[in-house]
Amino acid sequence: MGEKSRILFDKARQYIPGGVNSPVRAGKAVGVDPLFISRAEGCFLWDAEGDRYIDYVCSWGPMILGHCHPEVVRAIEERISKGTSYGAPTDLEVDMAGIIIDMVPSMEMVRMVNSGTEAAMSAIRLARGFTGRDKIIKFEGCYHGHADSLLVSAGSGVATLGIPGSPGVPENVAQHTISLSFNSLDEVHQAFDRFGAEIAAVIVEPIPGNMGVIVPNIEFLKGLREVTLDNDALLIFDEVISGFRVGPGGAQELYGVLPDLTCLGKIIGGGLPVGAFGGRREIMERMAPEGDIYQAGTLSGNPLAMTAGLVTLKVLRDGDIYEELEKKGKALFTGLEGAARSAGLKVVVNRVGSMGSLFFKEDSVSDFASAKKSDVEMFKRYYSGMLEQRIYLAPSPFEASFLSTAHDEKCIQKTIDCAAASFRSL
Repeated sequence: MGEKSRILFDKARQYIPGGVNSPVRAGKAVGVDPLFISRAEGCFLWDAEGDRYIDYVCSWGPMILGHCHPEVVRAIEERISKGTSYGAPTDLEVDMAGIIIDMVPSMEMVRMVNSGTEAAMSAIRLARGFTGRDKIIKFEGCYHGHADSLLVSAGSGVATLGIPGSPGVPENVAQHTISLSFNSLDEVHQAFDRFGAEIAAVIVEPIPGNMGVIVPNIEFLKGLREVTLDNDALLIFDEVISGFRVGPGGAQELYGVLPDLTCLGKIIGGGLPVGAFGGRREIMERMAPEGDIYQAGTLSGNPLAMTAGLVTLKVLRDGDIYEELEKKGKALFTGLEGAARSAGLKVVVNRVGSMGSLFFKEDSVSDFASAKKSDVEMFKRYYSGMLEQRIYLAPSPFEASFLSTAHDEKCIQKTIDCAAASFRSL
């Protein structure tokens, strides 16, 4: 951490809790203070000192085309002179809805919001209103934002009702959330056997990215679809991370499992704050003003976010980038795994397309319990070694790394070489 970042962080802590506006940025999980970033372009970031880093955070996923993509920048520049917010409908919102519905297989209607948290919160309210039930099932390690009913840790035993995972979450809210192990269909069936008539929805990241990347068992996802249909509950896919990241139609297209509702974010804003949720028409038509389930947002459908997102989605739809991203993802994560093993280290690499994670662990990582058994102290040392070599990774052992179309072979090879040096030092 350079002197300028240190000064900025000290100043920030006087005015902002912890000095950051989102906790993981503080770097506590890896034992470092945060870099303050001054600019970005392509696959690079520059910190306050002017030092350049190869970026594998990509703003936590949205920058699939890299930073400052020329078409996105040009569109924002053209749009901004027309005003930044109206609080009224625009043609951009209609165009955005159309392209999302065209690309995401299960979506027949969509509503724009301002964040992934808001999308998940709204989808759950809609599911509860549509079914007339209160309980939801989520999975330990899957993150759906910081809404009260979703900040729940797993209790002891199978199908135990949730307890609050944060002060400020009332127990009478948390008790309606059932937290289970990801990839465990047996636990899901047991939960439905016990609470089936009370369960409104199952919400899941089809490809979790917040306990590190976890590769789903396809039969698990298919089983969620079957059990929800059998019990008149809804299936909600949280594709805030995986949507448009692993393919034009997200994880649901990749695995052929269609949910009732889908939450989106990140990529659909082209780097600007955004979220969306949508799904079957008969469900979405229950939303106000057409229906009786309320949701609103002053800045929803913001014209700048819609502009950036439309350009991004059109590039993804009309270009041929997913094969390229698959090759880059395979090259990077295969290279990291090989470098670790050459250094005599036991690692597990989980990857889907251009997102992946490296765990310092011998056996497989398939859920949060197995992820937590990885060597966190080893990751901290690896992270510091990479940062010293100007490789910018997510400051947590339980987050994904992302590639963009801007990452070229030279940057990927440099990253592997830096990782090899870091591994040897461990």
